[in-house]
Amino acid sequence: MPKPNYGFEKRQRELEKKRKKEEKAARKSAPQPAPATTSPSEEPK
Repeated sequence: MPKPNYGFEKRQRELEKKRKKEEKAARKSAPQPAPATTSPSEEPK
């Protein structure tokens, strides 16, 4: 039975963490529309 390649598993985990971190940074830097304080159904008339 071949021994497990722990180095490969560690590298894959690191790549996954890096990818998630980059996605989060991209979302933060992207211009976001201003959130509405009230939804259309809650507007006073």
